[in-house]
Formats: sequence, structure tokens, C-alpha cells
Amino acid sequence: MSVQTVWSECLGFLPQKPVVVENSAGRLSSDAGLLVVREFDERIGLTQQFAAALQDRRLQPTHSLLAMVRQRVYGILAGYEDQNDHDTLRYDPVFQLVCDRLPDDQAKLASQPTLSRFENAVSVKALFRLRELLVDQFLEAFDEPPSRLTFDLDGFDDPAHGAQQLTLFHGYYGQNQYFPLIITNADTGLVVMVALRHGTAHSALGADEDLEYLVSRLREKWPDVDIEVRADSGFGVPRMYAVCERLGIWYTFGIGMNSRLKQASDELLAQAVAQYAQTHEPQRLFTALSYQAQTWDGARSVVIKAECHVAGTNRRAVVTNRAGALIVPQGVYDDYVQRGESENRNKELKTDLCGDRLSDHRFMANLFRLCLHALALNLLIRLRSALPDPPDPEDQPHARRPRPAPLPDAEAPHLPTGAELRRAQPATWRLRLIKVAAEVIVSARRVLVRLSSAWPSLPTWRLVLQTVQR
Repeated sequence: MSVQTVWSECLGFLPQKPVVVENSAGRLSSDAGLLVVREFDERIGLTQQFAAALQDRRLQPTHSLLAMVRQRVYGILAGYEDQNDHDTLRYDPVFQLVCDRLPDDQAKLASQPTLSRFENAVSVKALFRLRELLVDQFLEAFDEPPSRLTFDLDGFDDPAHGAQQLTLFHGYYGQNQYFPLIITNADTGLVVMVALRHGTAHSALGADEDLEYLVSRLREKWPDVDIEVRADSGFGVPRMYAVCERLGIWYTFGIGMNSRLKQASDELLAQAVAQYAQTHEPQRLFTALSYQAQTWDGARSVVIKAECHVAGTNRRAVVTNRAGALIVPQGVYDDYVQRGESENRNKELKTDLCGDRLSDHRFMANLFRLCLHALALNLLIRLRSALPDPPDPEDQPHARRPRPAPLPDAEAPHLPTGAELRRAQPATWRLRLIKVAAEVIVSARRVLVRLSSAWPSLPTWRLVLQTVQR
């Protein structure tokens, strides 16, 4: 524990009495919610599997690879995405506990220089093993073989603010950046594959190879699984169509509206405009046609949406090999737009968990960092999925909200279900469950962690912990 001089400050905003603030000599932490995350991780073994995929070449290491992986992953979940944060967190009693150290141990957790060496020492072979591991963990997440799986491909801009290797200026985004590729599963929300690409990479660069590897792993375990892939127009290129058709999987990719597609949908757009003028209600009309671009090796089905609303008109198109696209075009398109939910996972990875904080110099080290952030997101997604589903208000639109039954525990103000956290974003988990003050007391018999009885989320915290322990 860092030793600080005792001090006292007086605040004068309260008229009744002065408010005095003093520092405490006790072992205090502001991240006690990580104890639940650690308990859950112990049961499913995500960080342990991740660390086992790495190779430790050190002769007499002070800090294990597993401890450093947990430092970084739990730190990302708690909002400490930088290595510099751990110069202070290495003394935090909760971080010491979740990394298998007692708070009164003389040896503290890894510092920033140690974590930097850890990330920069990663090898190419280890990165390939981590690639396999993400898919392995996805396969293990199913109790029963699925009949159908849907995957969404996407890239996001990752701005760079230093001299990282292979960061280049991208004209569209107007910044120096990386351009990571991420593949998520729409059924579970899990990140299945991540790849780090140079800043000016094409949206589809490497996506065909990653997709082929993923499908081969899926078919190896589940030969009869039906696979669907969705992506925006950046991935709508002939080589992506070809690999999907060769692998025998369904695909729906966005495609830009060119002059031929506009001509084919002019009548549909005029109909949408006329119906909107008559009804003053937003109009969405669909058509489908067999279309072949000059660079394609054959004709493919294209679904076109024409809409008219108060903001004006809009046309969008997708190319697909899904059966029935020419008969029920709206169904194909409506399924395609559901990929917006997977974009929320990208937002959680990039924004809430700071997946764009790739500030190591080495390109390989930054890819390793991206894997750490993906592991943190998957750990949270798996924890969220363990909680009960929140009630759907549309199921009982006219029913009154039920009043909870009286509780035997008089101190509990309500019956928590934890359901509100099942769909909560990482920032909400951090605010509601992770960021909680606690006192850690180490005795000869046990480690006691004291939480405040006045903490509003305490009942929910207990319920989540009990759910994890079941």
C-alpha cells in the first residue's frame, strides 16, 4: 500500500455544520464490482484460456501472464484502458484480489513498464493462437448444436495519435488511423474474430480469408449448420460473393445505387412518393431483380428499397443469394437491417471499452491489445447472457405494472431481478455494478470486503453474484 501523509480539509458549503474531509488508512477501492466479474470468469475460464495461448519466455518472472492478462482485461471493463493507469492500480486491494494476490502481500501487481513489455513481447504464433481461441470460446458457448448462425462483418476507424506502425492517413475519415475488422455473431453478440489492418485498407481486405477460416471451424464441429453473413456495401465486392458461394453460405451485402439500379427502381420510388402524398405516412416499398454488374461472373439477386417520409426520399439496395429474395424482397431486406444490432457491439468495443486505444508502437502489440479489448467485451457479454431476460412491454401493452410482493428482508427496498443489466451497455455496467466503493480487511482467517448498505445497487449486485455462483 502506498503511504501518504494524513491530511484534513474543511468545506464550508453546508450552513449547519462544517464538512471535514480526511484521508483513510484503510484498504479502500472504488471497483469492488470486479469481484463479480472475477467470480464469473473463474467459472467459464476466459482469461485463463487466453493466457494459456501465450508463451512465456522469461526466466524468473515476477508476474504471471495470467495475472497481467487479468490486470488489463478487468482494467478495461472498469474504465482503465491505458497501461499508465496500472501504476496506481497495482496498489488497489480489489485489483490485487482479482489477480490472485492478497492486499497485504509485499509484491504488488505489474507496473506500466512491465505491462508494456508484456504487450510488445507477443509473437506472431501467439496471435494466431489467440485467433483460434476466440473461435474456440465461441464454439464452447453453445450447450446444443445450433441449426443456424448469422455473422456480421464490419470495420471501424481507429484514430492514432502517435507514430504507431502502419497507421496511415485515410482520406474519407480525415485522420491517421488503423482500420480493424471485426466479425460478430448476431445470435449471441460475441466477437468471433478481430483483425488489425493498416489505415488505408479496403473495407473487405482479409475478410474473405477470415470468413473461410471461420466457416471451416464451424463446419468441422457442426457439419449441418446453416450459416448467413451480412455486411455493408464496403464488403460488397466480387471476391466476397465468390467465397460465400464456394463455401455454400447465405450472404446479404449492401451495394451502391448506380444508374442501372436507379432506373430499375424509378417507378417504385414514384409510387412511394405518391402514396406518401396521399396518406402522409412514411412509405417503404420493395422490389427485386436479377442483376449482373460488368465485373461479376454471373447474375445475382438484388433487393431495392424505396422510401419516402418527411425527410425526403431514399433508396438502398442489397445483393444476396438468399432463397426467396425475388419473391419476398422485404423479408430479406428487413433481416439485413438487423445487423444494426451487431454495430452496437462494435460501438461497445470501440467507445465503451476504448477498443480504439491502440497506442503501442509495434503493430503486433496493438493487435494484441485489440484482442484484450475483444476478450473484455466477450466476458461482459457472457455475463449479461447469464442474467434473466427483461420483460417485454409489448407482450402486455395494456397490463398494469405489477407491484412487487413484500420482502422478508426489511432492509431490501425492492426485489431486483438483474434483468435491466442483461441489455445494458458496458458504461451502464460500470456505473451500476463495477464502480462501487469498498473496504478490504485482511485477517488470518479471511478477506472481508465491506460494501455500503446505502448503495442503491447493492441488491442487484447480490443477485448477479448469486446468479453467477449458480
